[in-house]
Amino acid sequence: MIVRSLDEITDTEADIKTENWRSRRIVLAKEKVGFSFHETVLYAGTESTFWYANHVELVHCIEGEAELTNEETGEKHIITPGTLYLLNGHERHTVRPKTDFRVLCVFNPPVTGREVHDENGVYPLVVEEDGAPA
Repeated sequence: MIVRSLDEITDTEADIKTENWRSRRIVLAKEKVGFSFHETVLYAGTESTFWYANHVELVHCIEGEAELTNEETGEKHIITPGTLYLLNGHERHTVRPKTDFRVLCVFNPPVTGREVHDENGVYPLVVEEDGAPA
């Protein structure tokens, strides 16, 4: 059993901070449970484009409001607390938070925490030292 608080993650290597967002990676590939779980805050007034070509991501909004654009179709959605979106087709997407936008995210395969978005917004598929996909 794993019991972990956000306070234990804050300001560690699992607390990733950028100009546009902050992501605290609560459960990672090293736990070997088949997914990773993150709490992420995207900052009001920013714009971030992502494309998880190697991962499926579920995003559940728990605070704030953002416009989500599916870059494949141009379709736009307003995401508010209680709304989730699932990138089951590896859709390239843009998030434009109107307020600070707090979400809970699940990734499959799980991320290791060492991934960095490339110029296309893609996380590479990183493997753990034992050779298992992250």
